[in-house]
Formats: sequence, C-alpha cells, structure tokens
Amino acid sequence: MSRRKLLDKDWVGLSEASGLLGVSPATLRRWSDAGRLRVFTTPGGHRRFSRAALQRLLPADRSRRPSLGMPGLTPVRIARSYRRATREASVQLPWLVALTDEQRTRFRERGQLLASGLLRYLDAGGPQTAGDTLRELSVFAAEDGRVAAEIGLSLSQTVESFLRFRSPFLHELVVEARRRGFDTNETTDLMEQAERGIDQLLVATMTGHSVRSVQARGRDGGALASLAHTAAERAE
Repeated sequence: MSRRKLLDKDWVGLSEASGLLGVSPATLRRWSDAGRLRVFTTPGGHRRFSRAALQRLLPADRSRRPSLGMPGLTPVRIARSYRRATREASVQLPWLVALTDEQRTRFRERGQLLASGLLRYLDAGGPQTAGDTLRELSVFAAEDGRVAAEIGLSLSQTVESFLRFRSPFLHELVVEARRRGFDTNETTDLMEQAERGIDQLLVATMTGHSVRSVQARGRDGGALASLAHTAAERAE
C-alpha cells in the first residue's frame, strides 16, 4: 500500500471528521486548537484529523464498561506505583521514614488489600453489589485508621498517608482506561465512581482514627463508634 493511501486511511478531512462525531466544523477547529484532537495541517492549509483519535471519542457499543481486572490493572501494579509515590514524598513527609519495617510492611499489605477491594467495587455488576463491597471496605478502612492511631500517627498524618495512596490509584485507573480503549463517557464514569468510593473510605479511615484516639484518652468512645458504624452503613 502506498504512503498516500496509508495517510488517507489513518487521517480524515474536516468534513468527514465532523460527520463522524456529529459536531460542527467550528467545534472541531476549537478542539484541535485546544489540543484535544490529534491533527496536522497540509501544505495547502487543510486540517487532517487522526481517525483513531476520533474513534476514541465515540461512545462504545457495549452493554457495560469492560472489567479492569486480570490481566489488566492489579493490586501489585498499584502497589508499585504507590511505593514510587511514597519514596518521592519521604522528604516532605519525614514521619514516613520513621516507621519501622514491620509497620511499613503492614501498611503496604493492607494497601494492596484495599486496592483489590476498590477494583472489585469498580467492577461490580450492579449497584447492590457495589454498595455491599464498599460497605465491607469501609469497615476495613476504619480498622486502618485505628491501627494508625495505635502506632502514634496523628489524624493529619493518617490523612496524608491515605492521600498518597489515592493519587497513584487514580493515575493507574487513567492509564488502564486508555489502554483498554475506554471512550470519554466510560472514563468519566469510572473516575467519578472511583472518587466517590475513595472519599467514602477516607471518611471511614478518619472516623476509625478518631474512635481509637478518644478511647486511648480514656473517654467514652460510644458516640464515635456509632458514627463509624453509621459511616459504613451509608457507604454507597
């Protein structure tokens, strides 16, 4: 096949691209000027759009979003990304370095379990299954908060540690969505669901830490314990 035919196959003109996406030529020009679409301009001044990039903007013809699990995104892969982020954060968060090897191992293993549970939550077949999974994870996250309080981490340090997990997890989701060819709607839905779930787990972690801190001071932790239970029950 000649080079010209290859170019004709991989790149389309403004009118064809407009018809393919169902948007006006003016909209396509704005998108390309903003860098949202891969485009090049011919010597004659005509825009050519990447057919592959246009296809990725089209809604996928499938009943539900593809699974994120094996052989795709795995807790081990997320853990590697998390460790890189932790090493980079060690200068800004010196208390991370002060943890013992046993404590770091404990948090790492529990982080992998949390990542595995979040993937199950995102791959759940329906709202009921997703809600049940998130409720289970909320209890687990509350236990993480309790453990953090027991080893002497403050609430702010516990939140910082959780947020160090959040960023690499969301990053790996974006990478996997791109690799799987998710369309714009599927990627948006995935990220919104992930952020809702992670926000719920952060609340559960903070509540677990607060319960343990109150108990350690010898006060009645009944009210906060009830709050922790309510947070888990309200998980969606």
